[in-house]
Amino acid sequence: MISNATNGSSCPLPMKATSNGGFQGDNPLDYALPLAILQICLVVLVTRGLAYLIRPLRQPRVIAEIVGGILLGPSALGRSKSYLHAVFPTRSLTVLDTLANIGLMFFLFLAGLELDPKSLRETGKQALGIAIAGICLPFALGIGTSYVLQETVAKGVDSMAFLVFMGVALSITAFPVLARILAELKLLTTNVGRMAMSAAAVNDVAAWILLALAIALSGKSQSSLVPVWVFLCGFGFVICSMIIMPPIFRWMAKQCPEGEPVEEIYICATLAIVLAAGFATDAIGIHAMFGAFVVGVLIPKDRPFASALVEKVEDLVSGLLLPLYFVSSGLKTNIATIQGLQSWGLLVLVIITACFGKIVGTVAVSRLCKIPWNEALVMGFLMNSKGLVELIVLNIGKDRKVLNDQTFAIMVLMALFTTFITTPIVISLYKPARKAKMADYKYRTIERKNPNSQLRVLSCFFGARSIPSMINLIESSRGIQKRDALFVYAMHLKEFSERSSSILMVHKARKNGLPFWNKAHHADSDQVIVAFEAYQQLSQVSVRPMIAISSMADMHEDICATAERKRAAVIILPFHKHQRFDGSLETTRNDFRWVNKRVLDNAPCSVGILVDRGLGGAYHVPASNVSYCITVLFFGGGDDREALAYGCRMAEHPGIRLVVVRFVSEPNLEGEIVRVDVDHSGTKLVPEDEEFLNELKQKKTDDGSINYAEKIVKSEEETVATIREFNCCNLFLVGARPNSEVAFALQRSECPELGPVGGLLASQDFHTTASVLVMQQYCDGLQNNSNSEMEPQLPSAGSEST
Repeated sequence: MISNATNGSSCPLPMKATSNGGFQGDNPLDYALPLAILQICLVVLVTRGLAYLIRPLRQPRVIAEIVGGILLGPSALGRSKSYLHAVFPTRSLTVLDTLANIGLMFFLFLAGLELDPKSLRETGKQALGIAIAGICLPFALGIGTSYVLQETVAKGVDSMAFLVFMGVALSITAFPVLARILAELKLLTTNVGRMAMSAAAVNDVAAWILLALAIALSGKSQSSLVPVWVFLCGFGFVICSMIIMPPIFRWMAKQCPEGEPVEEIYICATLAIVLAAGFATDAIGIHAMFGAFVVGVLIPKDRPFASALVEKVEDLVSGLLLPLYFVSSGLKTNIATIQGLQSWGLLVLVIITACFGKIVGTVAVSRLCKIPWNEALVMGFLMNSKGLVELIVLNIGKDRKVLNDQTFAIMVLMALFTTFITTPIVISLYKPARKAKMADYKYRTIERKNPNSQLRVLSCFFGARSIPSMINLIESSRGIQKRDALFVYAMHLKEFSERSSSILMVHKARKNGLPFWNKAHHADSDQVIVAFEAYQQLSQVSVRPMIAISSMADMHEDICATAERKRAAVIILPFHKHQRFDGSLETTRNDFRWVNKRVLDNAPCSVGILVDRGLGGAYHVPASNVSYCITVLFFGGGDDREALAYGCRMAEHPGIRLVVVRFVSEPNLEGEIVRVDVDHSGTKLVPEDEEFLNELKQKKTDDGSINYAEKIVKSEEETVATIREFNCCNLFLVGARPNSEVAFALQRSECPELGPVGGLLASQDFHTTASVLVMQQYCDGLQNNSNSEMEPQLPSAGSEST
């Protein structure tokens, strides 16, 4: 089965499970359990290390796993016989292959969960035509190539089975790998991404049908009727499963209502059904993974039951067990068998045939569907990406003696090459992001000459926890009583990782960022979207829910690009800490902090970070019941003016009272204050500040909703004491970079992105129940360097984003 398994004619003795330990003279590597532990640790270390190294190349993790398997096999480290016999001895391979196939079986179960039969039925004619062309032409070319291989390096193999295996291997598109490439390149929600995902889903189903046919033809029986019986029994298994399993799973799903934990008995029952289905298909003569895949497809996707299954299974399977399959494949791959000009020429022939069939077939049908040339070409290269499914086909062919060592190595290198070239070629061919015309993007700040113009807000959040406060903040920002005075884009930030469940989020996104949502079926929709839609219907505010799916390392790119595309004046971000029951702030995820920091550095407009302490409570406060006191702490500078401008707009709401506190330090007491470098030395207000405050004083005389006060402070202690006097409010509005030495004397190092005043209000030393909104004003042509002190804590740029 594996190259080092053929050394010697006698069967190796079975290994005992556990040893008595080194102190009693036992070598742990001679026993199955400690050796399997070592193999798993080595595999995880190598594959994760390679994944980290190729991250700057924006390659999917499957590339690292394939290469890691090859490196651990006879092509590289396996050239050392002592290493191969110590770490991967022949008698341990049965245990390794068993674990690898269990991981493969459950991974294919997760892959089935990713495919929604409803979405396949709704696949458009264009995607269906592209999928068919992407299968038929490369399948035909694969059959033609198989004749060449049979005459050279694949002599003596079963002709019919070899033809089918070659056709399947060249016609496959890896659906999970394609989804991750599209997510990495920010193409999931583009026309090209949606079309490629739909076509790949159809291709995936067709590939499994063809693979079942290939397996049926590769049996050892001499009777020509056996493959027919195997295929018919497999077809019967699918039909019976479609009749029996869906009612069972629907009943299980109904027992697991939204918001409640799924009972363990249903999880165990489902996993047992997966194993039973695998046993049934293996008994029929088709691989056990086929039964697991069918079970995954038949589970309903519209209830939390499917998500709970993924959450319980995927980390163990994808993180530990599945990489063993790549190593098992790598142990069978010996690149040294590709020798001579003829063998390398055959490798080039197979690569050209695979690329030509996929790309030409896809491009031809795409052009017939009137898809532009560059998009059609990108579609071709995307559909040409291979991955795990390709390796499954090749490994089954190798195990069933349909592919010899040399053919197997050629096909593995072909799969690796075609997947590797996908990302760089797509990057070079397709650049969908088009920046908004600078002349059309006038209002990048809240402070403006025409305060009655429409305010566009991009409000971001990571989960349902911060929705009530965000909605209450939006309600407070309505300003004048016109429906078009405020336009809000509510962006739900979702992390896309290497986990299989991330692909489930793809079905909820389309080109403009809105989820696939049918208003007639609220049960199928995202509860977050329902909350904002309900608020829009009850208020005077236009709200457009959106979803951003990206990794934490480059999530800021989605936020900034969306803000510029939608011409937002301000981005509202959630603070990386949330309030506990005792009132203290607890870190949710530190990754959120780095997202905020990168947005502050790269935003095309003003940015606000909301430290949420339950603004308005845990529920949306109707407009008629709004009664807030908002305090603006004004020290001077552009950020403080931005905070004050936002406060003045909030004060237009009939239920809001605005208190503006201007801090002034006495010039003759500057020596008592620790001097720090600020953008403008001293504490004298710049002309823009004076002009803005004069306008505010005029409003104060005409409208009692705004109260203005000036406070003279002599030291940091007096500043803090003065702020405490206004502690009984609902929301503090402060600037991130106040133009005042007395303000910078308050600097806290814990959260420098909030600035000195915001950091004080969010610290544990300052006890308050008020939420805090820290504003950073957009400065045209100036790079934001306000958070440079955070840089030593950040990972290097090369390791964070590409």
